[in-house]
Amino acid sequence: MPLAALPRRRHLGALAAALGLAAGSLGLWSANSSASTAAAVPTPDHVVVVVFENHAYDQVIGSSSAPYLNSLAAGGASLTASYAETHPSQPNYYALFSGDTQGVTDDSCVDIGFSDAPNLATELTDKGRTWASYNESLPAEGSTTCSSGRYRQKHNPWFGFGNVPTSTAHTFDAFPTDYTKLPTVSFVVPNMCSDMHDCSVSTGDTWLKKNLKGYADWAKTHNSLLLVTFDEDNRLSGNRIPTVLYGQPVKAGSTSATTYNHYDVLRTIEDMYGTAHAGNAASGQDITGVWNS
Repeated sequence: MPLAALPRRRHLGALAAALGLAAGSLGLWSANSSASTAAAVPTPDHVVVVVFENHAYDQVIGSSSAPYLNSLAAGGASLTASYAETHPSQPNYYALFSGDTQGVTDDSCVDIGFSDAPNLATELTDKGRTWASYNESLPAEGSTTCSSGRYRQKHNPWFGFGNVPTSTAHTFDAFPTDYTKLPTVSFVVPNMCSDMHDCSVSTGDTWLKKNLKGYADWAKTHNSLLLVTFDEDNRLSGNRIPTVLYGQPVKAGSTSATTYNHYDVLRTIEDMYGTAHAGNAASGQDITGVWNS
């Protein structure tokens, strides 16, 4: 072997070693970056989402008519720039559940199972997690009726998806009193009076305290989360709505002025459990700055 080749080979070996070290460092940075992203949101044992109706941020936050909801904000977190997607109600529910309004533009009853698009329920199931909804005044377990008394199907987007079993839609009476038996993620949908649509803010606030305070108190010490939001505003405030988070993962008394919407709320829940991202949640952002480190 020519002697002149030796320095060159040594040089190439050193270069390869340097490149290997750089690649290793890059891989470590990438892994740490992914871990950092994953760590940006907590992984609660349970999440309960409660959706109220048709009130703007200033009608609720700071209002003497909503003492309980404001106490949750004080002991948890409030998003001060939270926005709905559109008007009227129903498309917002689809946005929150599936990252897309799915072509729904009004409050008419939909054809049951008209879509097989990805959604929060299917994503959770794919990850071995569980899902259910608890619907006040739903006439029977899994009922797909359009309306009954103060119950309305338009607040139950899961019925629009053929890939979500109707058996996961429960009456509110089925909401567990043993909160360890709750699914990973559940939606609670009050009826047309309790959700502040037909009745007052005070009525809805009283309903929330009566029916969810037990869970909220438990969540504070059991790595669980209560998320209260609204479908839309009163059409007078640019669709700015209240969104309040409460539970052990939440930094008490925190607020965020970052602009968030229903797609961001969905994205945050998805990232809590490492699921895929449905629809516009793929380009959404996680809620940050309100979690305990």
